[in-house]
Parts: sequence; C-alpha cells; structure tokens
Amino acid sequence: MKNEITGFDSHFLWGGATAANQVEGAFDKDGKGLSTADMVPYIPKSKRGMNMAMDVTSEYIEDVLAGKREDRFPKRDGVDFYHRYKEDIALFAELGFKVFRLSINWARIFPNGDDAKPNEKGLQFYENVFKELKKYKIEPLVTLSHYETPLALTRKYNGWYSRDVIGFFTRYAETVFTRYKDLVKYWLTFNEINVMTHSPYTGGGVLIDRVPNKTSDQIAYQAVHHQFVASAIATKLAHEIIPGSQVGCMLARMQTYPVTNHPDDILKAQRDNDLNLFFTDVHAKGEYPSYMNRFFAENEIVIEKEAEDDTILKQYPVDFISFSYYMSISVTTHGDHEDTVGNLVKGAVKNQYLESSDWGWQIDPKGLRVTLRDFHNRYGKPLFIVENGLGAYDTVETDGTIKDTYRMDYLKQHIEQMKEAVKDGVNLLGYTAWGPIDLISMSTSEMSKRYGFIYVDQDDEGNGTLNRSKKASFAWYKNVIATNGEEL
Repeated sequence: MKNEITGFDSHFLWGGATAANQVEGAFDKDGKGLSTADMVPYIPKSKRGMNMAMDVTSEYIEDVLAGKREDRFPKRDGVDFYHRYKEDIALFAELGFKVFRLSINWARIFPNGDDAKPNEKGLQFYENVFKELKKYKIEPLVTLSHYETPLALTRKYNGWYSRDVIGFFTRYAETVFTRYKDLVKYWLTFNEINVMTHSPYTGGGVLIDRVPNKTSDQIAYQAVHHQFVASAIATKLAHEIIPGSQVGCMLARMQTYPVTNHPDDILKAQRDNDLNLFFTDVHAKGEYPSYMNRFFAENEIVIEKEAEDDTILKQYPVDFISFSYYMSISVTTHGDHEDTVGNLVKGAVKNQYLESSDWGWQIDPKGLRVTLRDFHNRYGKPLFIVENGLGAYDTVETDGTIKDTYRMDYLKQHIEQMKEAVKDGVNLLGYTAWGPIDLISMSTSEMSKRYGFIYVDQDDEGNGTLNRSKKASFAWYKNVIATNGEEL
C-alpha cells in the first residue's frame, strides 16, 4: 500500500487576502471611528524612509487632528471595497476562491475602542460581506486586528502598552464572535504580531514617545505580552461561542540564513530565527521559551505579568499557525557584504543566489519550503499561508491589458515549493495570495506597489476611476485553483 502524497488534498483552501484599512475606505462613514492606519500619510518615494508608520508620533497625531497638517492619508480611502464589495466578491468567486481572508476594522465596530455599545451599522456591514461570501460558498478567514487599533485607544491608553486594552479587545472579540457565529468558522487574532517589535505604532497603536525612560524593546515586548493574553482569551471565547471554530495566530515569517558557514554567522541566524519564532512558540506551545530569558536579561527587558497570565496562555493555545512569506533574509557578523532592502528588516545583506523584486525584496521560493518544514517539525500543528505575493509596477498596455507574467512566475515557483512541502508531510490547510485586488501598501501607503490579479484604476496621488479590470494573472490563478494546483 502506497502512502505517498502527490499534491494538495481536495479540501485545500485556495484564495486571497486583504486588510480592511488597505481596501475598505469609507473611513468616516456609518459611525466608524479613526484607526491608527488612518493617520499614516503618503510620502513620495524620494522623501520617505523604510516605513513611514515608524515615524508617527504623539505630536504628529495631534497636529493632524487640529488641522495643522495637510498630508494625504490613502488608507482612509482604500480602493472603496466598502461600497464595491459585491463587485469584488463576484470577481473572487469567478477566480474560484474557496476562502477569502479579510479583517474587521475594530473602529468600525467600537469607534473609540472602549465604547459601551457597538456600532450597529459597522456590525451590519460585515454581516453583509460574510453573507455575500457565503452566497458563493467562499469561507471567510477573519483577522480581528490587522494594524487597525482604534485611534482613541492610542490617545487615551497608548494602545497595547496598557493592560486595559485586553479587556476592550476581549469585549470586541466576544461581540463579533456572537454576531457572526453562523457565518465565520476561521479566525486569526493579530496580524503579523511580531511587527510590534519593528513598529509598535503599526502593530499595536503604541507611541514610543509616550513612555519616557524605557527602551523601545521594553515597550514593545510588554505590549506584545498583552496581545498574547488577549489572543488566548479570544481563542477561549471563540471555542465557547462558535462550536467547531478554528483560531490561528499570524506571524510575519522572516526565514533567516547565515551568509557564510562561519560559526558566528550560523549562531546569528539561529538567534534571529528564534526571535522571530518566539511569537509562534508562545501562541502554539502556550509558554515563553527559555531562550528568551537571556535575551530579556541582556536587553534589560522585564515583562510585567498578572498571576493568571501564564495559566491562560497554557490553557488556550491556537489551533493552527498562519503566516506571511514574501522573502528570506541573510545575515552576517562581518561587514564586507552588500546590504539589501527588506520589509521592516534592518541589517539584512544581499544573498548572491537570489533575484530581487522592484522593491528590493529577495525572491526565495525554496525558502517557503524550508519555512513550512521548520514550522511542521517545531509545532506539529496545521499551517496556513495567509500572505504571499509579488509587489510590482504594472503597465497598462494601449489595449487595456496587463501582462503580469512576472507575478505568475513568482507565484508558480512558490506554489511548486508548497507542493513539495506537502509531499514532505506538512499539514497545509490553504493558501491566500496577498492582494488579489490592488490595494494601498501597508508600509508606504502607495498604490503603485501592486499585488493583484485585479487591477484598480488609481494612482499614488489618489487619482483614477477605481474601475476594476483583470490582469493576465487572473486567468492563470483561476486555472490554478480549478486544477487544485496541478496546472501551474
């Protein structure tokens, strides 16, 4: 009897992924409050740093609210999914989606985060979206917090740095679980939770300048602890309120290689991988790993916990692990290597064996197989790739077509490695390509960094009709899904 696995099983969940703050728009409609994402400006490429969200300060926010700034905030407008969701979901259905990953904007449900009652119009909007997905038999995969902290919680409590926010998040989670218990089975708690240590404002609405005399690491890891506890409580609530529900964590996986086989480089890569996997270690194993003791001690980080925190983490681990994967990272202890640009990554150096995207991200399909195998061996839990894609400049031809063969090549190579990982024995639930429709970039708030199979007519300055059209990759991905990944 042969037990060989040859490909994806018949229940494999193919689809795409978005975030509310990058697609919805309607930032001030139907009772929605401001979120942290609504305060991230667009700055032309010639003037911006690596990630403008890192530059948001208390003073900047107050100046914007007082009308002292005239910046443009593209995430406030998105690509108008709020009014066009039926059109967009119909296109997703035409692609053959089995699952669509989206997020709920917390400030659309509780405009200030700590409101006594939820906003009914916000609740109704997402109910309408979920019912529209169900009409096409598309499973929603819903992220509770995807870089969308209510701005009022940042101004009043300094976001997730305050333990008070656990209670507000718990009430939010309970509210949406109860409202959508018959519509949503798959949930994620925090998007790319490790980004808190790179950009506390992005990851949790935390303003470093509000906490004097403490390092950014101390602030970030304390805020992450509060998110860990909140995630565990949300997992408990989901299981109680929604029978058969599945709750996952979500990590920005930064697979790290040593540039050389020098033992110092190997140790550095191992340490960096541990610091990245720390977040899934806590979510999946329910406890802080021992290797963090030294890191905390050497960086003078002290995590303040309540007596019950460790018990809560242990009792309510996640059901599955989800992650984003765009590239791998190479590091060295030597200074004689060429630097490369990476998303939220400092100190990464060029891997001579890899090509790079238009934004300098090094393309490494086999790194995805390495990542899947590592996760599988480390945790033994089901895995879900919930972000993977190529941000690139697209050219609209005179006849209106967009020949994005580069996007098809990127995805083809990664899906091939997914298949190899499944043959290796990895339990892979599904794959949601990032940005099935063009959207506002998280890190740069630009539109020209396009990921979609569906083109949206809008430029970096917000000009355009917002009309949707199909790129060449649309038909290609439709066939990938129809053949369950057999025809690439």
